[in-house]
Amino acid sequence: MILSDSRILEEIEKGTIKVVPYNRECLGSNSYDVHLGKHLATYTNKELDAKAHNTIEHFEIPDEGFVLQPHEFYLGVTEEYTETHAHVPFLEGKSSTGRLGIDIHATAGKGDVGFCGNWTLEISVKKPVRVYKGMPIGQLIYFPADGEIIVKYNQKKNAKYSGQPNKPVESMMWKNSF
Repeated sequence: MILSDSRILEEIEKGTIKVVPYNRECLGSNSYDVHLGKHLATYTNKELDAKAHNTIEHFEIPDEGFVLQPHEFYLGVTEEYTETHAHVPFLEGKSSTGRLGIDIHATAGKGDVGFCGNWTLEISVKKPVRVYKGMPIGQLIYFPADGEIIVKYNQKKNAKYSGQPNKPVESMMWKNSF
């Protein structure tokens, strides 16, 4: 079951959902629109290693926009900082971005109860496309969690992505034991 706009508003008032900056016009019937932050990043190496700390280079999207290229992989970030303390947040692309051939996540569309931070976007495109800071990029939908949450994400000792900043964050796979 997905939360409706009235339920999202109730949860915002209770403090179990937080969106900063919040704009009432971004609340849809059952989702909240998020926007592309001003920072993008790319990996510095062409070959990535799942056991290594792969570094990224950040850059700012200029006012005239930035053209994303096919066969390149970009990390972006939402303009919005969010907290979700009682629901499971899902980040999905908007149909308008999808129709431009922009994918905003490769696999990481689901957040955890207790996630607090800006969302890192895993961006790829089908054709060259110019993007702009502040443009609508995705939407958050919220599902109730069934059962008690024993340890929220932001309370886990190994929560690698808790408190993500307003800049893209690289993969932390290298912190896992395997």
